[in-house]
Amino acid sequence: MKIAYVGCGYVFDIYMRTAWAYPEITVCGVFDIDTARSAVVSGHYGFHVYPDLDALLSDPDVAIVVNLTSIRSHYEVTKRALEAGKHVYSEKPITTDLGQTRELFALAAARGLVLTGAPCNLFCDAIATMWKAVDDGAIGKPVLVYAELDDNPAHLMNLESVQSPTGAPFPYAEELQEGCTVEHVGYHLVWLCAMFGPVRSMTAFSSTLVAHKTDTPLDPADTPDLSVGCLEFAGGVSARVTCSWVAPRDHSIRIVGETGEIRVDNVFHDQAAVHLERFSRVSLSARKAYTLRTQPLLGRIFGIGGRRIRLIRRWKSHAVEAERGVGRSVKHRIVSWLRRREVYAQDKLLGIGEMARAIVESRPQPLPPDFLLHLNELTLAIQRAGPRGATMTPTTGFANVPPLPDVVGNRHKPLIDVRPGLAVRWFSGVVEALHQR
Repeated sequence: MKIAYVGCGYVFDIYMRTAWAYPEITVCGVFDIDTARSAVVSGHYGFHVYPDLDALLSDPDVAIVVNLTSIRSHYEVTKRALEAGKHVYSEKPITTDLGQTRELFALAAARGLVLTGAPCNLFCDAIATMWKAVDDGAIGKPVLVYAELDDNPAHLMNLESVQSPTGAPFPYAEELQEGCTVEHVGYHLVWLCAMFGPVRSMTAFSSTLVAHKTDTPLDPADTPDLSVGCLEFAGGVSARVTCSWVAPRDHSIRIVGETGEIRVDNVFHDQAAVHLERFSRVSLSARKAYTLRTQPLLGRIFGIGGRRIRLIRRWKSHAVEAERGVGRSVKHRIVSWLRRREVYAQDKLLGIGEMARAIVESRPQPLPPDFLLHLNELTLAIQRAGPRGATMTPTTGFANVPPLPDVVGNRHKPLIDVRPGLAVRWFSGVVEALHQR
Protein backbone atom coordinates (compact mmCIF):
# COMPACT_ATOMS: atom_id res chain seq x y z
CA MET A 1 0.00 0.00 0.00
CA LYS A 2 1.34 3.44 -0.96
CA ILE A 3 0.89 6.33 1.44
CA ALA A 4 1.92 9.96 1.86
CA TYR A 5 2.25 12.04 5.01
CA VAL A 6 0.88 15.54 5.52
CA GLY A 7 2.68 17.05 8.48
CA CYS A 8 6.26 16.29 9.54
CA GLY A 9 6.20 17.55 13.11
CA TYR A 10 7.10 15.89 16.41
CA VAL A 11 4.82 12.87 16.05
CA PHE A 12 6.21 12.05 12.59
CA ASP A 13 9.40 10.62 14.09
CA ILE A 14 7.33 8.40 16.38
CA TYR A 15 5.61 6.94 13.33
CA MET A 16 9.01 6.33 11.78
CA ARG A 17 10.27 4.31 14.75
CA THR A 18 8.38 1.23 13.57
CA ALA A 19 8.39 1.86 9.82
CA TRP A 20 11.07 -0.80 9.36
CA ALA A 21 8.51 -3.48 10.31
CA TYR A 22 6.11 -2.55 7.48
CA PRO A 23 7.73 -3.51 4.17
CA GLU A 24 4.24 -3.69 2.65
CA ILE A 25 3.81 0.09 3.12
CA THR A 26 5.59 2.41 0.70
CA VAL A 27 5.97 6.12 1.49
CA CYS A 28 5.54 8.11 -1.73
CA GLY A 29 6.48 11.37 -0.06
CA VAL A 30 5.72 14.02 2.54
CA PHE A 31 4.46 17.58 2.72
CA ASP A 32 4.68 20.18 5.46
CA ILE A 33 3.87 23.89 5.31
CA ASP A 34 7.18 24.37 7.14
CA THR A 35 9.55 23.75 4.23
CA ALA A 36 12.58 23.72 6.51
CA ARG A 37 11.04 20.87 8.48
CA SER A 38 10.18 18.82 5.39
CA ALA A 39 13.74 19.36 4.14
CA VAL A 40 15.12 17.88 7.37
CA VAL A 41 12.80 14.88 7.04
CA SER A 42 13.82 14.40 3.43
CA GLY A 43 17.50 14.56 4.29
CA HIS A 44 17.17 12.13 7.19
CA TYR A 45 14.77 9.54 5.78
CA GLY A 46 15.27 10.09 2.06
CA PHE A 47 11.60 10.80 1.36
CA HIS A 48 10.37 12.78 -1.62
CA VAL A 49 8.99 16.21 -0.66
CA TYR A 50 5.89 17.48 -2.45
CA PRO A 51 6.00 21.23 -3.17
CA ASP A 52 2.43 21.70 -1.94
CA LEU A 53 -0.63 19.76 -0.79
CA ASP A 54 -2.19 19.83 -4.26
CA ALA A 55 0.83 18.03 -5.67
CA LEU A 56 0.54 15.32 -3.04
CA LEU A 57 -3.19 14.88 -3.58
CA SER A 58 -2.80 14.71 -7.35
CA ASP A 59 -0.21 11.92 -7.17
CA PRO A 60 -2.03 8.86 -8.58
CA ASP A 61 0.27 6.47 -6.70
CA VAL A 62 -0.89 7.68 -3.29
CA ALA A 63 -3.72 5.52 -1.93
CA ILE A 64 -3.74 6.71 1.71
CA VAL A 65 -3.10 10.18 3.07
CA VAL A 66 -1.86 10.18 6.66
CA ASN A 67 -2.95 13.42 8.34
CA LEU A 68 -0.43 14.42 11.02
CA THR A 69 -1.19 18.13 10.92
CA SER A 70 -2.21 20.23 13.91
CA ILE A 71 -5.67 19.43 15.26
CA ARG A 72 -7.08 22.70 13.95
CA SER A 73 -6.06 21.67 10.43
CA HIS A 74 -7.50 18.15 10.56
CA TYR A 75 -10.87 19.02 9.03
CA GLU A 76 -9.53 20.96 6.05
CA VAL A 77 -6.76 18.50 5.16
CA THR A 78 -8.94 15.42 5.57
CA LYS A 79 -11.75 16.94 3.51
CA ARG A 80 -9.41 17.90 0.67
CA ALA A 81 -7.88 14.43 0.66
CA LEU A 82 -11.29 12.73 0.51
CA GLU A 83 -12.41 15.05 -2.27
CA ALA A 84 -9.24 14.04 -4.15
CA GLY A 85 -10.28 10.39 -3.90
CA LYS A 86 -7.78 9.35 -1.22
CA HIS A 87 -8.35 7.15 1.81
CA VAL A 88 -7.41 9.00 5.01
CA TYR A 89 -5.84 7.99 8.29
CA SER A 90 -5.99 10.88 10.77
CA GLU A 91 -4.29 11.50 14.05
CA LYS A 92 -6.75 11.99 16.91
CA PRO A 93 -9.18 13.58 17.18
CA ILE A 94 -10.59 13.59 13.65
CA THR A 95 -11.99 17.06 14.40
CA THR A 96 -13.08 19.01 17.47
CA ASP A 97 -16.54 19.64 16.03
CA LEU A 98 -18.97 16.74 15.95
CA GLY A 99 -20.82 18.23 12.98
CA GLN A 100 -17.63 18.42 10.96
CA THR A 101 -16.73 14.85 11.92
CA ARG A 102 -20.13 13.64 10.74
CA GLU A 103 -19.63 15.55 7.48
CA LEU A 104 -16.27 13.91 6.83
CA PHE A 105 -17.57 10.39 7.44
CA ALA A 106 -20.54 11.10 5.16
CA LEU A 107 -18.18 12.39 2.47
CA ALA A 108 -15.99 9.28 2.76
CA ALA A 109 -19.03 7.00 2.51
CA ALA A 110 -20.37 8.87 -0.53
CA ARG A 111 -17.00 8.52 -2.29
CA GLY A 112 -16.53 4.87 -1.30
CA LEU A 113 -13.43 5.77 0.71
CA VAL A 114 -12.06 4.81 4.11
CA LEU A 115 -11.67 7.41 6.84
CA THR A 116 -10.20 6.09 10.07
CA GLY A 117 -7.58 7.12 12.56
CA ALA A 118 -5.78 7.02 15.89
CA PRO A 119 -5.44 5.85 18.53
CA CYS A 120 -4.44 2.36 17.48
CA ASN A 121 -3.45 0.99 20.90
CA LEU A 122 -6.58 -1.20 20.73
CA PHE A 123 -4.58 -3.45 18.38
CA CYS A 124 -1.53 -3.83 20.63
CA ASP A 125 -0.46 -6.94 22.54
CA ALA A 126 -1.31 -5.69 26.04
CA ILE A 127 -4.89 -4.65 25.27
CA ALA A 128 -5.49 -7.70 23.07
CA THR A 129 -4.37 -9.92 25.96
CA MET A 130 -6.58 -8.11 28.45
CA TRP A 131 -9.56 -8.19 26.06
CA LYS A 132 -9.25 -11.92 25.40
CA ALA A 133 -8.79 -12.75 29.09
CA VAL A 134 -11.94 -10.83 30.00
CA ASP A 135 -13.88 -12.48 27.17
CA ASP A 136 -12.64 -15.87 28.35
CA GLY A 137 -14.11 -15.22 31.81
CA ALA A 138 -10.85 -14.67 33.68
CA ILE A 139 -12.41 -12.19 36.15
CA GLY A 140 -16.03 -13.26 35.94
CA LYS A 141 -18.54 -10.67 34.82
CA PRO A 142 -16.75 -7.29 34.40
CA VAL A 143 -18.47 -4.55 36.38
CA LEU A 144 -16.07 -1.66 37.04
CA VAL A 145 -13.13 0.07 35.33
CA TYR A 146 -10.66 2.63 36.65
CA ALA A 147 -8.59 4.28 33.92
CA GLU A 148 -5.94 6.93 34.58
CA LEU A 149 -4.12 9.20 32.17
CA ASP A 150 -2.22 11.63 34.33
CA ASP A 151 0.75 12.89 32.34
CA ASN A 152 2.82 14.77 34.93
CA PRO A 153 2.55 18.43 36.02
CA ALA A 154 3.02 20.25 32.70
CA HIS A 155 4.27 23.42 34.42
CA LEU A 156 7.27 21.54 35.86
CA MET A 157 8.30 19.50 32.81
CA ASN A 158 10.13 22.16 30.74
CA LEU A 159 8.14 21.12 27.67
CA GLU A 160 9.67 23.92 25.61
CA SER A 161 12.96 22.03 25.42
CA VAL A 162 11.60 18.67 24.26
CA GLN A 163 12.52 17.66 20.69
CA SER A 164 12.13 14.64 18.45
CA PRO A 165 15.25 12.76 17.22
CA THR A 166 15.33 14.89 14.05
CA GLY A 167 14.84 18.17 15.90
CA ALA A 168 11.09 18.78 15.67
CA PRO A 169 9.97 20.68 18.78
CA PHE A 170 7.29 19.13 20.97
CA PRO A 171 4.05 21.05 20.17
CA TYR A 172 3.53 22.01 23.81
CA ALA A 173 1.47 25.12 23.04
CA GLU A 174 -1.01 23.14 20.93
CA GLU A 175 -1.14 20.36 23.51
CA LEU A 176 -1.95 22.81 26.29
CA GLN A 177 -4.44 24.76 24.17
CA GLU A 178 -6.29 21.65 22.99
CA GLY A 179 -6.17 20.08 26.44
CA CYS A 180 -5.21 16.80 28.05
CA THR A 181 -8.65 15.31 27.37
CA VAL A 182 -8.71 15.93 23.62
CA GLU A 183 -5.10 14.77 23.35
CA HIS A 184 -5.25 11.68 25.57
CA VAL A 185 -8.65 10.34 26.61
CA GLY A 186 -9.00 8.43 23.33
CA TYR A 187 -6.28 6.01 24.48
CA HIS A 188 -8.70 4.72 27.10
CA LEU A 189 -12.01 5.26 25.33
CA VAL A 190 -10.98 3.18 22.31
CA TRP A 191 -10.51 0.00 24.32
CA LEU A 192 -13.34 0.69 26.78
CA CYS A 193 -15.89 1.13 24.00
CA ALA A 194 -14.54 -1.81 22.01
CA MET A 195 -14.75 -4.13 25.00
CA PHE A 196 -17.99 -2.94 26.60
CA GLY A 197 -20.01 -1.33 23.82
CA PRO A 198 -21.35 2.21 23.44
CA VAL A 199 -21.82 4.56 26.39
CA ARG A 200 -25.47 5.07 27.27
CA SER A 201 -24.98 7.80 29.87
CA MET A 202 -22.11 9.91 31.17
CA THR A 203 -21.43 12.43 33.91
CA ALA A 204 -18.27 14.47 33.46
CA PHE A 205 -16.29 17.28 35.05
CA SER A 206 -13.41 19.38 33.76
CA SER A 207 -11.46 22.26 35.25
CA THR A 208 -8.30 24.34 35.02
CA LEU A 209 -6.21 23.86 38.15
CA VAL A 210 -2.81 25.33 37.25
CA ALA A 211 -3.19 28.62 35.40
CA HIS A 212 0.44 29.22 34.40
CA LYS A 213 2.09 26.30 32.61
CA THR A 214 4.36 28.17 30.19
CA ASP A 215 5.52 31.69 29.40
CA THR A 216 4.25 31.21 25.85
CA PRO A 217 0.89 32.96 25.38
CA LEU A 218 -1.89 30.38 24.94
CA ASP A 219 -5.19 30.78 23.12
CA PRO A 220 -7.31 29.84 24.95
CA ALA A 221 -5.34 30.17 28.15
CA ASP A 222 -7.77 28.27 30.36
CA THR A 223 -8.21 24.91 28.63
CA PRO A 224 -8.99 22.30 31.32
CA ASP A 225 -5.96 20.45 32.65
CA LEU A 226 -8.14 17.96 34.54
CA SER A 227 -11.15 15.95 33.49
CA VAL A 228 -13.10 13.11 35.02
CA GLY A 229 -15.67 11.11 33.08
CA CYS A 230 -18.00 8.59 34.73
CA LEU A 231 -19.44 6.36 32.05
CA GLU A 232 -22.15 3.71 32.02
CA PHE A 233 -21.84 1.29 29.13
CA ALA A 234 -24.65 -0.48 27.36
CA GLY A 235 -23.30 -3.79 28.63
CA GLY A 236 -23.70 -2.70 32.25
CA VAL A 237 -20.07 -1.86 33.05
CA SER A 238 -19.35 1.42 34.86
CA ALA A 239 -16.05 3.26 34.40
CA ARG A 240 -14.24 6.28 35.74
CA VAL A 241 -11.69 7.85 33.37
CA THR A 242 -9.35 10.60 34.57
CA CYS A 243 -7.02 12.81 32.51
CA SER A 244 -4.72 15.52 33.83
CA TRP A 245 -1.57 17.52 33.36
CA VAL A 246 -1.40 18.08 37.10
CA ALA A 247 -0.82 14.73 38.80
CA PRO A 248 2.34 12.60 38.46
CA ARG A 249 2.39 10.16 35.56
CA ASP A 250 -0.12 7.31 35.80
CA HIS A 251 -1.26 5.53 32.63
CA SER A 252 -2.86 2.51 34.23
CA ILE A 253 -6.06 0.66 33.47
CA ARG A 254 -7.82 -1.73 35.80
CA ILE A 255 -10.88 -3.87 35.11
CA VAL A 256 -12.69 -5.28 38.13
CA GLY A 257 -14.96 -8.28 37.71
CA GLU A 258 -17.14 -10.22 40.11
CA THR A 259 -14.39 -12.75 40.79
CA GLY A 260 -11.14 -10.94 40.02
CA GLU A 261 -9.38 -8.06 38.35
CA ILE A 262 -6.99 -7.54 35.46
CA ARG A 263 -4.73 -4.54 35.06
CA VAL A 264 -2.14 -2.91 32.81
CA ASP A 265 0.32 -0.41 34.22
CA ASN A 266 0.99 1.65 31.10
CA VAL A 267 -1.49 2.17 28.26
CA PHE A 268 1.31 3.93 26.33
CA HIS A 269 3.32 0.70 26.14
CA ASP A 270 2.12 -1.82 23.56
CA GLN A 271 3.74 -4.68 25.47
CA ALA A 272 3.06 -3.55 29.02
CA ALA A 273 2.76 -6.28 31.62
CA VAL A 274 -0.74 -7.62 32.21
CA HIS A 275 -1.51 -8.84 35.73
CA LEU A 276 -4.48 -11.02 36.63
CA GLU A 277 -5.76 -11.61 40.14
CA ARG A 278 -8.49 -14.07 41.06
CA PHE A 279 -9.99 -12.76 44.28
CA SER A 280 -9.79 -14.83 47.44
CA ARG A 281 -10.60 -14.09 51.06
CA VAL A 282 -6.87 -14.19 51.71
CA SER A 283 -5.89 -11.58 49.11
CA LEU A 284 -8.84 -9.33 49.91
CA SER A 285 -8.23 -9.50 53.65
CA ALA A 286 -4.46 -9.09 53.24
CA ARG A 287 -5.02 -5.69 51.63
CA LYS A 288 -6.03 -4.37 55.04
CA ALA A 289 -2.40 -4.60 56.13
CA TYR A 290 -0.32 -1.53 55.30
CA THR A 291 2.90 -3.51 54.86
CA LEU A 292 1.34 -5.98 52.46
CA ARG A 293 -0.22 -3.18 50.39
CA THR A 294 3.02 -1.23 50.10
CA GLN A 295 5.51 -4.10 49.70
CA PRO A 296 4.62 -5.82 46.41
CA LEU A 297 6.99 -8.77 46.83
CA LEU A 298 5.55 -9.55 50.23
CA GLY A 299 2.01 -8.84 49.11
CA ARG A 300 2.23 -11.36 46.29
CA ILE A 301 2.74 -14.14 48.83
CA PHE A 302 -0.83 -13.43 49.90
CA GLY A 303 -2.09 -13.15 46.32
CA ILE A 304 -2.28 -9.34 46.17
CA GLY A 305 -1.88 -8.23 42.57
CA GLY A 306 -2.17 -11.73 41.18
CA ARG A 307 0.21 -12.98 38.53
CA ARG A 308 1.65 -11.69 35.28
CA ILE A 309 0.15 -13.44 32.28
CA ARG A 310 1.84 -14.08 28.99
CA LEU A 311 1.02 -11.59 26.22
CA ILE A 312 -0.72 -12.53 23.01
CA ARG A 313 1.63 -11.72 20.17
CA ARG A 314 0.04 -10.22 17.09
CA TRP A 315 1.23 -9.88 13.50
CA LYS A 316 3.36 -6.79 14.18
CA SER A 317 4.41 -7.44 17.77
CA HIS A 318 8.07 -7.25 16.79
CA ALA A 319 7.71 -3.64 15.61
CA VAL A 320 8.20 -2.08 19.06
CA GLU A 321 11.03 -4.40 20.01
CA ALA A 322 13.58 -2.54 17.89
CA GLU A 323 14.09 0.85 16.28
CA ARG A 324 15.86 1.47 13.01
CA GLY A 325 16.61 4.54 10.96
CA VAL A 326 15.38 7.29 13.30
CA GLY A 327 18.37 8.26 15.42
CA ARG A 328 21.82 7.18 14.29
CA SER A 329 24.07 8.06 17.23
CA VAL A 330 25.15 5.69 19.99
CA LYS A 331 23.46 7.99 22.50
CA HIS A 332 20.15 7.72 20.63
CA ARG A 333 20.34 3.95 20.49
CA ILE A 334 20.91 3.74 24.24
CA VAL A 335 18.11 6.22 24.98
CA SER A 336 15.81 4.36 22.59
CA TRP A 337 16.46 1.06 24.36
CA LEU A 338 15.78 2.60 27.77
CA ARG A 339 12.61 4.30 26.52
CA ARG A 340 11.24 1.10 25.01
CA ARG A 341 12.06 -0.86 28.15
CA GLU A 342 11.06 1.58 30.87
CA VAL A 343 8.85 4.40 29.57
CA TYR A 344 6.74 3.70 26.51
CA ALA A 345 6.75 1.79 23.25
CA GLN A 346 4.04 2.61 20.73
CA ASP A 347 3.62 1.33 17.20
CA LYS A 348 1.72 4.23 15.68
CA LEU A 349 1.90 2.64 12.25
CA LEU A 350 -0.18 -0.29 13.48
CA GLY A 351 -3.42 1.57 12.79
CA ILE A 352 -2.36 2.26 9.21
CA GLY A 353 -1.28 -1.36 8.86
CA GLU A 354 -4.67 -2.63 10.05
CA MET A 355 -6.42 -0.13 7.77
CA ALA A 356 -4.41 -1.17 4.72
CA ARG A 357 -4.85 -4.87 5.46
CA ALA A 358 -8.64 -4.46 5.63
CA ILE A 359 -8.66 -2.54 2.33
CA VAL A 360 -6.56 -5.17 0.57
CA GLU A 361 -8.74 -7.99 1.94
CA SER A 362 -11.97 -6.12 1.07
CA ARG A 363 -13.36 -6.42 4.58
CA PRO A 364 -14.81 -3.84 7.01
CA GLN A 365 -12.42 -1.63 8.91
CA PRO A 366 -11.71 -2.80 12.49
CA LEU A 367 -12.66 0.70 13.71
CA PRO A 368 -15.86 1.57 11.79
CA PRO A 369 -17.09 5.16 11.29
CA ASP A 370 -19.92 5.00 13.86
CA PHE A 371 -17.44 3.75 16.48
CA LEU A 372 -15.00 6.61 15.84
CA LEU A 373 -17.85 9.12 15.77
CA HIS A 374 -18.97 7.90 19.21
CA LEU A 375 -15.43 8.33 20.57
CA ASN A 376 -15.34 11.83 19.11
CA GLU A 377 -18.60 12.79 20.84
CA LEU A 378 -17.49 11.40 24.20
CA THR A 379 -14.10 13.14 24.01
CA LEU A 380 -15.61 16.54 23.31
CA ALA A 381 -18.31 16.12 25.96
CA ILE A 382 -15.78 15.28 28.69
CA GLN A 383 -13.51 18.16 27.63
CA ARG A 384 -16.34 20.69 27.70
CA ALA A 385 -18.17 19.50 30.82
CA GLY A 386 -16.81 22.42 32.86
CA PRO A 387 -16.22 22.85 36.60
CA ARG A 388 -19.93 22.49 37.43
CA GLY A 389 -20.10 19.18 35.62
CA ALA A 390 -22.53 17.90 33.03
CA THR A 391 -24.61 14.79 32.46
CA MET A 392 -25.35 13.66 28.93
CA THR A 393 -26.81 10.86 26.87
CA PRO A 394 -24.74 10.37 23.70
CA THR A 395 -26.48 10.93 20.38
CA THR A 396 -24.17 8.46 18.66
CA GLY A 397 -23.81 4.69 18.96
CA PHE A 398 -22.37 1.68 17.19
CA ALA A 399 -22.70 -2.04 16.76
CA ASN A 400 -20.38 -3.99 19.03
CA VAL A 401 -16.80 -4.26 17.78
CA PRO A 402 -15.52 -7.86 17.81
CA PRO A 403 -11.92 -8.67 18.73
CA LEU A 404 -9.68 -9.13 15.72
CA PRO A 405 -9.67 -12.65 14.24
CA ASP A 406 -6.04 -13.33 15.10
CA VAL A 407 -6.81 -12.50 18.74
CA VAL A 408 -9.94 -14.64 19.01
CA GLY A 409 -8.30 -17.55 17.20
CA ASN A 410 -4.92 -17.20 18.85
CA ARG A 411 -3.57 -20.61 19.80
CA HIS A 412 -2.04 -19.22 22.95
CA LYS A 413 -4.64 -18.66 25.64
CA PRO A 414 -3.66 -16.29 28.42
CA LEU A 415 -3.26 -18.02 31.78
CA ILE A 416 -6.68 -17.34 33.24
CA ASP A 417 -6.83 -20.23 35.70
CA VAL A 418 -4.58 -18.56 38.27
CA ARG A 419 -4.52 -21.14 41.05
CA PRO A 420 -3.80 -19.96 44.60
CA GLY A 421 -0.28 -20.66 45.77
CA LEU A 422 0.66 -22.81 48.73
CA ALA A 423 0.99 -19.79 51.03
CA VAL A 424 -2.45 -18.52 50.06
CA ARG A 425 -4.00 -21.93 50.69
CA TRP A 426 -2.32 -22.13 54.09
CA PHE A 427 -3.32 -18.61 55.11
CA SER A 428 -6.92 -19.21 54.07
CA GLY A 429 -7.33 -21.21 57.28
CA VAL A 430 -5.88 -18.35 59.30
CA VAL A 431 -8.27 -15.88 57.68
CA GLU A 432 -11.22 -18.14 58.41
CA ALA A 433 -10.15 -18.35 62.04
CA LEU A 434 -9.80 -14.58 62.31
CA HIS A 435 -13.27 -14.05 60.90
CA GLN A 436 -14.69 -16.29 63.61
CA ARG A 437 -13.35 -14.16 66.46
